[in-house]
Amino acid sequence: MAIGYLNGKIISSNDPVLPIDERGHQFGDGVYEVIRVYNGRAFMMAEHMDRFFKSAEAIKLNLGKSSGEILEIVHDLIERSGFRDCDVYMQATRGIAPRNHLFPNVPASISMTVKPSKYVDEEIRSNGAKVKLLPDERWQNCWIKSLNLLPNILAKQEAFEAGALEAVLIREGYITEGSSSNFFIVKNGEIWTAPATNHILHGITRIAVKEMASELGIPLREQAFTPDEMFAADEAFITSTTQEILPVVEADGQKIGDGKPGKVALKLYERFLEKI
Repeated sequence: MAIGYLNGKIISSNDPVLPIDERGHQFGDGVYEVIRVYNGRAFMMAEHMDRFFKSAEAIKLNLGKSSGEILEIVHDLIERSGFRDCDVYMQATRGIAPRNHLFPNVPASISMTVKPSKYVDEEIRSNGAKVKLLPDERWQNCWIKSLNLLPNILAKQEAFEAGALEAVLIREGYITEGSSSNFFIVKNGEIWTAPATNHILHGITRIAVKEMASELGIPLREQAFTPDEMFAADEAFITSTTQEILPVVEADGQKIGDGKPGKVALKLYERFLEKI
């Protein structure tokens, strides 16, 4: 059974525990992380915690707990759940207070759930994913992993209704990232991905790809690129905590490369499996 945590209490993830005046519910006033656990061990936990605290600091949210204290809760929840392969969802909001736009003087509210991992469908994993290009209509600070995901959700839904797995977003003529992933292309054996500006989420699997590319001797360039450059690329792939490294073979009904998962993406995924 999935297990949960809310402000010091262990709960079932099905328990009705959300107060009406919770600021995450009222305003989306909070931040979150999703951490994948392989064989009982959280993957790249230090990087996730660093991003969690940076996101909280960016919205002036005092978590009220140290990184070590939060890590103890996460490890306890993983052990209590009994799951060896699972996803930990961690959320912090500005707390519970009567609705008012100004910050309340109340403790932060921290909640977590631990659920069995959900994996990419094996057919998509084997054959590659399709994506849909859409305008990037999000705010200017996408590097903050905030709860305000409505533009991402709308883009993801539009992609799904068009038969695609992911929406790939375009801002001022350049591809930024996916609605819930980072996006990469490969040109002449060199990996390109958008620079880590405020317009993209600084993905944890993105960090892993940079490290693995260096280990494998594959050049990687943080370089803005256009949809035309994407269509002219040899291959493409997306990365995220839950999708790991996934080849992309088609965008808006048009093939990328030869329309099959590319060698560089497959090599990176093999290396990723070794790491986990």
